[in-house]
Amino acid sequence: MTRFVDVSNMVRWTAGRGPETIISEMMQYLEDDFRRWESFDKTPRVASHTPFGVIELMPTSDQETYGFKYVNGHPSNPARGFQTVTAFGVLSDVHNGYPTFLAEMTVLTALRTAATSGMVAKKLARPDARIMAMIGTGTQSEFQALAFRAALGINSVRIWDTDPAAMEKFVRNMAPLGFEITIAGSAAHAVEGADVVTTCTADKANATILTADQVSPGVHINAIGGDCPGKTELDAAILGLGDVFVEYDPQTRIEGEIQQMSADFPVTEFWQVLAGHAPGRTSRDQITIFDSVGFAIEDFSALRYLRDAVEGSEFFEEIDLVANPDDPKDLFGLVRELSPIGS
Repeated sequence: MTRFVDVSNMVRWTAGRGPETIISEMMQYLEDDFRRWESFDKTPRVASHTPFGVIELMPTSDQETYGFKYVNGHPSNPARGFQTVTAFGVLSDVHNGYPTFLAEMTVLTALRTAATSGMVAKKLARPDARIMAMIGTGTQSEFQALAFRAALGINSVRIWDTDPAAMEKFVRNMAPLGFEITIAGSAAHAVEGADVVTTCTADKANATILTADQVSPGVHINAIGGDCPGKTELDAAILGLGDVFVEYDPQTRIEGEIQQMSADFPVTEFWQVLAGHAPGRTSRDQITIFDSVGFAIEDFSALRYLRDAVEGSEFFEEIDLVANPDDPKDLFGLVRELSPIGS
């Protein structure tokens, strides 16, 4: 039998445990897996692009457990009443290939993306960071705010979005949780004086929502919206102002902000910072840029965390996903036993 966390159980579990607590706990799972980065199989995600959006598979394995995520990205979906991103994920036992854990990952991906941002910010943002500018207040924004409070204690958020309803939604969701929220009149207004800038817009376009003249010394830029070919958020000149950190270089060069740069543009894979092979923030005035597109090991960590967290709880069920005849060589026998005699 395969353990399964469906949408209802995921939402009830998240609400009960608290998303900020989950994000904080997930950061440790992410750190543990990033520290053993070299033990994982790694490949850029397998993508099927259409005029409507992209559908991707994101696989990895540590030779004991195999994991993958199915995920889509369809920027025009909200206008048609659909989510921009949906996902589910699987963990399997490498020794026999059987899937052991299956979960919805639309909510879980939002949590893991936020947890990844927070984990990275603990090493790259200034420790005394207190103000975050959030450009884009769509699906990911609330989770990001919680992650930066969990990681750095940031409680003051300046927001900007071209959609006033999205900003109102953010205020409605986050003000009751104790955040100090300023609705800015522009992206430039939002980032002025901010210690951290998070960009999380959804349009599939080579957009420029942040320009080089808006970037102050010492800021940490958490760029999470550019996640497929032809989709960027930052003025390319920004990337030359500081040090750029990525998850997996071969994937980010296809999908991240650095797709705008030459093939030899220097970046640092973040696992090297955690492992002590490369420096993170080295000075107060250093500009750091996390060019995040999401990577399979993060989904592996999130699924591993969820599997452990719901152990012994009411938040999963067991489903009969794998045919398992008494005689492993007699698969047809399962059908024959239920077939009408003589048919």
